[in-house]
Amino acid sequence: MSKVAVVYGTRPEAIKMAPVVSALRQIGIDPFVVVTGQHREMLDQINALFGIVPDVDLDLGRPGQTLPDIVSRALPALDEAIGHSDAEAVVVQGDTSTTFVGGLAAFYRQLPVVHVEAGLRTGKMYSPFPEEINRRLTTHLASLHLAPTVTNRENLLAEGVDPSSVRVTGNTVIDAFFEVSSRRLPYADPRLEATSRSRQPVVVVTTHRRESWGSPMRASMSAVRRLAQHHTDHTFIVPMHRNPVVREAIIPTLQDLSNVILVEPLDYGEFARLLAESRLILTDSGGVQEEAPGLGKPVLVLRDDTERPEAVLAGTVRLVGTDPETIYREADRLLTDKAAYAAMAQRANPYGDGHAGERSAAAIGHLLGLRDAPPDFVPDDH
Repeated sequence: MSKVAVVYGTRPEAIKMAPVVSALRQIGIDPFVVVTGQHREMLDQINALFGIVPDVDLDLGRPGQTLPDIVSRALPALDEAIGHSDAEAVVVQGDTSTTFVGGLAAFYRQLPVVHVEAGLRTGKMYSPFPEEINRRLTTHLASLHLAPTVTNRENLLAEGVDPSSVRVTGNTVIDAFFEVSSRRLPYADPRLEATSRSRQPVVVVTTHRRESWGSPMRASMSAVRRLAQHHTDHTFIVPMHRNPVVREAIIPTLQDLSNVILVEPLDYGEFARLLAESRLILTDSGGVQEEAPGLGKPVLVLRDDTERPEAVLAGTVRLVGTDPETIYREADRLLTDKAAYAAMAQRANPYGDGHAGERSAAAIGHLLGLRDAPPDFVPDDH
């Protein structure tokens, strides 16, 4: 049986790799799963949710680790793990330090690199940081580029990537999200269950990105405070990242409001249910920009740039940056203007149809000479 090493280290990577791992098994390719533990508890939750038991867990995550810390420790550890895997190729996902270092370790072993979620770009080196550069560097290491959208494919071709090495698959996050949100898993926090039973409209707020730390994040949270004070008939639910820098921007600004619920990071199943039950989402998360449109939920992105322009062009997502006046104005309009809300909620999701994992596995099988190349993903509205 052919074997590939599947390398990831964070919760988003785990979510997006799970459909690929499952689909590889279905076509007779053995996925040798190596996790770095760049995220720890959140990573373990996702593996358990999808029934994945890593073959190697490097457990590299440390409190307060810096980017040089994780890169310098991950490279020799991944080199050894990949060397012991007997893999014919190495699969990495997205834009984390684990992604780049996994690709580099595979390159040093002269193994082909498969990049899941390839071709995302903002064109700005430090936005998002360090993800934009991780993506670009991984592109140079990859032999097979699995681009979620036609736009991502065009980005790669504009950089000189061989067209025959690029497949358009859709985004595997849609596969995972559809599967998990359909389970309607219970909330651990009784406040969320009570809110769900009350059927009070919910606004979900998430923020964590490094480039927003400090005054930009505090400005965003001041807008959320003003929205909560004005829309007292809505409940604002804020799952908080564990990073203390993030919490310092959230807690002092929002903790005293009765219609704001600050919660610890949610399991993916809980978070999928929360998005499904929400009315509006404010976020700086890349994954949420892809997931929420599949449920018909408008998304306001608390960033100035996005490497996911397809949803902006489709009208399901709007960039509002971190200016508090802009955030308040745009969110208030969606919460009060039914026509404006419907215009965003009824657009088609450009990111996938729930079969990206199958296309990805088939493309990997083609790389290994085991099967024909799959057809590219084409959104319904194209």
